[in-house]
Amino acid sequence: MRDDASLEDLGQGLFAWLQPDGSWGLSNAGLVTDGDQSLLIDTLYDLPLTQRMLDAMAGAAPAARQIDTLVNTHANGDHCFGNQLVADARIIASTATAEEWDEVPPAMMAAMLEGADQMGEAGEFLKRAFGAYRFEGITPTPPKETFDGRLDLRVGDLEVELIEVGPAHTRGDVIVHVPSAGAIFTGDILFIDGTPIMWEGPVANWIDACEKIAALDPQVVVPGHGPLTDKRGALAVRDYLVYVRDETRKRYDAGLSAREAALDIQLGDFSAWLDSERIAVNVLTLYKEFGDTSEPPGALETFALMAELSR
Repeated sequence: MRDDASLEDLGQGLFAWLQPDGSWGLSNAGLVTDGDQSLLIDTLYDLPLTQRMLDAMAGAAPAARQIDTLVNTHANGDHCFGNQLVADARIIASTATAEEWDEVPPAMMAAMLEGADQMGEAGEFLKRAFGAYRFEGITPTPPKETFDGRLDLRVGDLEVELIEVGPAHTRGDVIVHVPSAGAIFTGDILFIDGTPIMWEGPVANWIDACEKIAALDPQVVVPGHGPLTDKRGALAVRDYLVYVRDETRKRYDAGLSAREAALDIQLGDFSAWLDSERIAVNVLTLYKEFGDTSEPPGALETFALMAELSR
């Protein structure tokens, strides 16, 4: 278990749980409290990580000793596999997130890691990325309530806005805005100092989501991965997406395969961001969006390409 995660007090009853350095599975979460009411934004990738976070929150804010409401920003396991530890809460997500919920369950992750030694380079990459997490014994705990577009909540006297901005990173991405505190919790719409990964697209939706975040002019932004930021972080992610879209389009139009394009694109300043090998997934998603009808590679082939790119 990592020992460098921390609970950051954002003021006005808001907190951020941050897991450096934000690489594979090291996600952030949030807490909104007012009076005796609490709203948790996302859980973590396994039960020990989530329990440690909940204990820290309960110690910092008495209202967090019993989580009233949980919002899952999307269906990736590093933002929801810990849900069973707050199973009594009102659990909310977008309709699209609920529909995507069971596609990569904890048992699948456990099985992939168990068989990783027989998967060659892809297996080695999987172990590096996910081997520290404990996927056994997790009971999937899906949303109890769903919404489309927008849902307004109250936590004590605080107004909280749930705004659906997906499909983008996944099918049903949601950001959480607390206007009076000037705070936004973005889920994986933002990776700060790390490379975004576009499982779903379309890219235009994700670019638009970044611009929506910036237009709200937040004082503090809690990204899905990486350190706290502000609207500049949102615009940096937008710039990455625009760059990769344009560079990928050039190679698509030139007749390169998605694999050739991923290996050919030079990321420039963005190459310093963590996990730059995610360009492989981003290019595949963009090729599909551009109209590529060839058979997409399987998961193992994709992870093998990321392993090659990460060398």
